[in-house]
Amino acid sequence: MNSSKFQLIFTGVFAAFILIGVGIFAFGGRGGGTAVSQIVIWGTLPQVTFTTVFDKSTFSKSKDIKVTYEEKNPKTFDDELVNALASGVGPDLIFISHDSIWKNRSKLFTIPFKSFPERTFRDTFAEEGEIFLMPDGVIALPFSIDPLVMYWNRDIFTNANLPQPPQYWDEFFDLAKKLTMKDGAFNITRSTVPLGEYQNITNAKEIISSLIMQAGSPIVSLTQNTFRSVLIDKFDAQIAPAEAAVSYFTEFSNPAKPFYTWNRSLPSSQSYFLSGDLGVYFGFSSEAPFIALKNPNLNFDITPLPQSRTGARKITFGRMQGLAIIKNSKNIAAAYTVAIELTGQNMESLFSVALKIPPARRDLLGTPRGDSFSPVFYSSALFAKAWLDPEPKQTSNIFQNIIESVTSGRSRLDAALNQANQELGNLLSK
Repeated sequence: MNSSKFQLIFTGVFAAFILIGVGIFAFGGRGGGTAVSQIVIWGTLPQVTFTTVFDKSTFSKSKDIKVTYEEKNPKTFDDELVNALASGVGPDLIFISHDSIWKNRSKLFTIPFKSFPERTFRDTFAEEGEIFLMPDGVIALPFSIDPLVMYWNRDIFTNANLPQPPQYWDEFFDLAKKLTMKDGAFNITRSTVPLGEYQNITNAKEIISSLIMQAGSPIVSLTQNTFRSVLIDKFDAQIAPAEAAVSYFTEFSNPAKPFYTWNRSLPSSQSYFLSGDLGVYFGFSSEAPFIALKNPNLNFDITPLPQSRTGARKITFGRMQGLAIIKNSKNIAAAYTVAIELTGQNMESLFSVALKIPPARRDLLGTPRGDSFSPVFYSSALFAKAWLDPEPKQTSNIFQNIIESVTSGRSRLDAALNQANQELGNLLSK
């Protein structure tokens, strides 16, 4: 709902709650009374950014709901939240990433579909937002999408008489032969693409996730109201999509292959790209300002993540932020009203400009900002996807073990995936 519509509704002490459709009844009667509702929001957005943008909303002048935002350190956010809720002084709303939903699900209020219909949700937000749809309702309202894209060094490509970056993954086989440079001892002095290892590849888990999802596996699937790992499922293919994706990924670290272009002795892929010695780098849209700042002389451009030539649909990985209501909030209805406003057309548009990442709303993604990179970011956000990650640090270890078991020869690929599937399943069952 855009800001102008919201303003027409938001008059009077509880008129805002008309937005809910079923008002106090839907939320169990909490949040009633005539006193000013104090809503506290926690997040990792910069305090000054939130304050500056929120102050532009007429909602900030409300005499019925007072909003306070507190910036938190992402490294300590979860511990602070647990401790605050245990003490009864926690927030009413939190900005939450898609990979924090599962482990925090017991703390979050699920908005019933009778208050926010599933049809309305799907029509309002980009497809990745559906990761916030639970069997019984909406666990968070999508706020922003940070898609994985491909940065490419224009000088390296131009000097090799290559006018365009690759659009498909299979192009890297020939490209690596043309762009990768090695010295007399077969050491890589310039790399084409960071694929094949894990520790020194920035965003390795997200790159591998993109490959697996493009190959046809959602990684985690909802079956009979239960989430389970599907890493070894074949989905009517000859081999499991995850197996095909990991097999491709690890090819580029094999010194015996003609397209060998990466090893674990190289710097991190982000650092290597910044130095001008890496042809392409897979990074998030939010990294663009950092890359431009760290090396102003780097002649780079940005294009969508490569796709599978035989894939049924375009997919890239996206980091999604949403707004979730804390179950223990004493102002559920007021918190919902604030969440509706912050994820409305006006607010998401303003926050998108301030944060320099795409919004999550469909009605905004069709109109990118005026800079040259935004069309890539906005279009990528439309086909971004993610999976329900039960514990990011542990699943990163699982993905790392898959890759390093294969590249070291410690395990066969099918055995490594079987182990990973079991470990991921165990995390989802907790």
